[in-house]
Amino acid sequence: MYCIIVGGGNVGYYLSKDLATAGHEVLLLEKDRQRAARLVEELGEMAMQGDGCEVRVMEEVGFGRADVIVAVTGEDEDNLVVCQMAKRKFGVPRTIARVNSPANEALFNKLGIDTTVSATRIIFNLLEQEIESDLVVPLAALSRGNLEIVQVELSPQSRVVGKRIAEVVMPAGAHIVSVIRQDRGMLPAPEAVLETGDSVLALVSTELENELVSTFGEV
Repeated sequence: MYCIIVGGGNVGYYLSKDLATAGHEVLLLEKDRQRAARLVEELGEMAMQGDGCEVRVMEEVGFGRADVIVAVTGEDEDNLVVCQMAKRKFGVPRTIARVNSPANEALFNKLGIDTTVSATRIIFNLLEQEIESDLVVPLAALSRGNLEIVQVELSPQSRVVGKRIAEVVMPAGAHIVSVIRQDRGMLPAPEAVLETGDSVLALVSTELENELVSTFGEV
């Protein structure tokens, strides 16, 4: 499967690595030159600098032969443009868009985007269902069920409380994508110290969920 990911932030970066590990052909596009340079240095030919909203760039990177386009920039307008152009001009079979504002979800669906992903909506639905959570709560399934986004609540006894994110040894292929502290989301900076009450969002293979429990479990 040839997958083009537009947006080289944490979501795009980790998704690219996991898809490549799973054996797919992946290209990660990032508009910002400095960020793109860092991605190319780490990921090699799998990453490149370019504005995924420009038709010239779309043609250059092969939108016409892509099996799926994933737009995960921080701008809903850009994600919508990328997916619409992929559908209408290049006939891409499947488009997936990150929706940063839940108010835009209906518009994305109305305009024919195949799949939308809103972290805000996922967490809201979890709260609405009033689920009594265990240590690890699956929030969403990705890649046909092979990957999950899970939420881990850190208790005072968690073995990772007080550690820097860089010190947390994650299962192979698993990544921390966000930390929610006092209702505010934070990017997983390596030097950030995990605290009691933090909610950690992690991307993990379904078969590694038990290992994730061991990583974040109680001492």
